[in-house]
Amino acid sequence: MSRRIGTLLVAVSGLSGTTYPVGTRVAIQGTGGSVDGFVDGDWLPLAWWEFADVRPEDTTG
Repeated sequence: MSRRIGTLLVAVSGLSGTTYPVGTRVAIQGTGGSVDGFVDGDWLPLAWWEFADVRPEDTTG
């Protein structure tokens, strides 16, 4: 399954215990009500309301 880029809408804690603030870019994998998010290899179990997909044209720069 391919990954896409998202941004956090709320602060979320990763498996490492690090809390990532609103606006953090995450690699998203999966679909549906919950997905896997990753920040520098740290796993974030995300619900659909915790992130928004980033349009491909917004990922450059």
